[in-house]
Amino acid sequence: MTRKQRRLVLIGSGLAVLAVAAALVLSALKDSIVFFNSPSDVVSKQVAPGTRIRLGGLVETGSVNRSDNLQVRFQVTDGSKTIPVSYQGILPDLFREGQGVIAEGTLERSGTFKADSILAKHDETYMPKEVADSLKKTGHWKDDYDKKSAGGGPGKTQ
Repeated sequence: MTRKQRRLVLIGSGLAVLAVAAALVLSALKDSIVFFNSPSDVVSKQVAPGTRIRLGGLVETGSVNRSDNLQVRFQVTDGSKTIPVSYQGILPDLFREGQGVIAEGTLERSGTFKADSILAKHDETYMPKEVADSLKKTGHWKDDYDKKSAGGGPGKTQ
């Protein structure tokens, strides 16, 4: 084998190792890239207890229960599946039933999502694209959502 052939084999081997490493990293990050998981996604993916995820959907009407020490329990739904959520802390001012919410935390063995952070809509016209798509997919999309967000309502910046 000539010196040129050895160099080409070495370069080719290095590129192959680099390609395998990149493929492994990208496959490991595949589920982490998602902005949030809907309750249906959590059930269908069979998320393991203790896995840190973002859960997104609507706060189910009539499900919010507040107790001592800023403890709050509520349910997040996407229309087809519902997951109970527990959170201890101060909720955002715009948190309310029937509104979009994203909770960051872990799923417990009991099936309850233990949130350590709650994100709510920043004004009455905003809805994350992922939440809107999820609602459209499950048939719980209301036509007035489009009218509010397209009209440049209060709080909307141009």
